[in-house]
Amino acid sequence: MSYNAEHILQVIRETLLPLPGTREGICFGATAFYIQKKLLCTLKPDGVTMYLYHHDRDELIVINPDIYFTTDHYKNWPSVLINLPLITDDDLKPLLINAWKLKASKTQLKAFEKV
Repeated sequence: MSYNAEHILQVIRETLLPLPGTREGICFGATAFYIQKKLLCTLKPDGVTMYLYHHDRDELIVINPDIYFTTDHYKNWPSVLINLPLITDDDLKPLLINAWKLKASKTQLKAFEKV
């Protein structure tokens, strides 16, 4: 299957927007998703890279350095960059939900658990 940026955006929307407190917005001119005012992820203008909040990027990078990586710019941030053409929907969805859980309030987490 060839890479389709619109499909990835649809997967992200379908995964994140139903979660309590999540909204779509803009970050430095790029499509981004937030929980309240906290950034969860952003699609880079290159159309093939995503910035994603993640607490242990090194683990992901070791597992698959073709998909997960970082740059010096992000070395001090709890995040990972994702090569979108190489990731499957099934691998992306849990990462998105994990980012949301890490930034969600206790009330939002309780609302999520009831769904």
